[in-house]
Amino acid sequence: MKITPETNTDWALVGGVVRTQDPENPLAQAVAIKDDRIVAVGDNDTVLGLCSRTTRRVELNGSLVLPGFMDSHFHFFETCFFRLGLDLSATASLEQLQEAVSSRSRSLPTGSWIWGNGWFEPAWPEPKLPGRRDLDAVAPDNPVLLWRADLHMAVANSKALAEAGIGRDTPDPGSGVIDRDPEGNPTGILRDLAINMVKRAIPKPDYRQLEAALCSLTADLHACGITAVHDVHLMGGLDAPAALSFLQAANRKGLVRLRCWTSLAGELLHHAIALGLSTGFGDRRLMIGHIKYFGDGSMGARTAWQLEPYRDGGRGITLVDPQQLGEDIRAAHKAGLAVMVHAIGDRTCKMVINIMAALPGDSVVSGPAVVHRIEHLQMVRKSDLQRLAGLDVVASVQPVNLPDDIDMLEKALGPLAGRCYVFKEMAAAGIKLVFGSDHPVCPFDPLLGLSAAVTRCRPDGYPEGGWYPEQCLSVEQSLAAYTRVAADAAGAGQWLGTVTAGKKADLIVVDRDLAAAGCRISDARVLMTFFDGELVFQGE
Repeated sequence: MKITPETNTDWALVGGVVRTQDPENPLAQAVAIKDDRIVAVGDNDTVLGLCSRTTRRVELNGSLVLPGFMDSHFHFFETCFFRLGLDLSATASLEQLQEAVSSRSRSLPTGSWIWGNGWFEPAWPEPKLPGRRDLDAVAPDNPVLLWRADLHMAVANSKALAEAGIGRDTPDPGSGVIDRDPEGNPTGILRDLAINMVKRAIPKPDYRQLEAALCSLTADLHACGITAVHDVHLMGGLDAPAALSFLQAANRKGLVRLRCWTSLAGELLHHAIALGLSTGFGDRRLMIGHIKYFGDGSMGARTAWQLEPYRDGGRGITLVDPQQLGEDIRAAHKAGLAVMVHAIGDRTCKMVINIMAALPGDSVVSGPAVVHRIEHLQMVRKSDLQRLAGLDVVASVQPVNLPDDIDMLEKALGPLAGRCYVFKEMAAAGIKLVFGSDHPVCPFDPLLGLSAAVTRCRPDGYPEGGWYPEQCLSVEQSLAAYTRVAADAAGAGQWLGTVTAGKKADLIVVDRDLAAAGCRISDARVLMTFFDGELVFQGE
């Protein structure tokens, strides 16, 4: 792109520290924006020389400019849905959960559904799972379904179970568990795909309500510097068709003000192949992402599939037949559809790496244009990491989960907890890392994720020196996982992910240089966010 003084740049950001994430030009002072593109990156004089009287000039005063953050694992549609329900993430006891349900029940007609998410019983004074009777006591006339924070467990009341047809003689679904009391009656606790048995009974939300939730969520993401997400659907693919339909309609109205790669459920693979879809199809705001599969559950619910038993019993469960998963991944690969597989336990990670290693190299379209991914890789053995390092497969990990998991992992795994969140080991092996939040499981603020990756501490500084500190990443490695590497892994590296002339003007300004010595990343804040060259967020 030829730049002349007559370019009449729209924005000039000058006097800052620009960490471009571009290896050929890693540091600069200033950036110029015209329309939806970056038109110059360099020193102050270069950018100021492109200004006209209409240029909006921003004096950065040493603030940091970065590419917009990409959250590579975000339950985007489900978050819109949950925003219409109860946010239970701040409930500090069963009694507080009950009061939230009771309050919502009093505001609704008899028979109206109540749903919500975010409860986490290990943080309660009495860390026992809630049950249907606890919910019956405060909302006997409304069906209630409440997801645990990890989204792999939920609790339903008796009315919700009845509307879903779940009773004493109802068998467990494939890849799911209905917890039962000693007499065989459902307790209300549902694990993994058993949750969908009840969720199916919830009436579809109104599109206008979902659109309002989409807009408010997008504004909150912009305030944290997030300009791109990978929309990853929950197990069973129950909402995937509705999500794609909704997002397409919202995009036609101009409401999708993010780069959104939306996944397709593994259950829909052969429909996608029959339609000729491939990863990356769409425009530059809404695109088809990966085909999503689930290998196992979660550590917190003890449904992650393990090579050795948990200290409190069991080895977890597999949510997929390994042979069928292998066949599906080969079919997707041949059709040009990239896959992402949820794998948390070390046994599941081994299984998925085995499948990826056996993929053929002679597909009709020579494989997808976007590489395959393994999601979470929470616990993985050294020998399996070395095999993964030899494959062109991305590790999609969530550092922000780490601080909340420390106590749970040590209780569940003992010394083997040291095989969890081994980010430095992955990076040293040459494995491509991309970062996400798994929201609403964890907060989506990338500054919290960066802090967790770099320090391996909770916000209060515990444990001193970091949890298994040999696995800490550098700031630059962590920034790359939220920007350049994430864009490359999405097939968007030619037009996104670095502060480079000619690329999309998705940029953020942070109040301090995150890579400066002594910087406390968790105290930093985003000052400005640009999307497509438009200022979409400005803080105080």
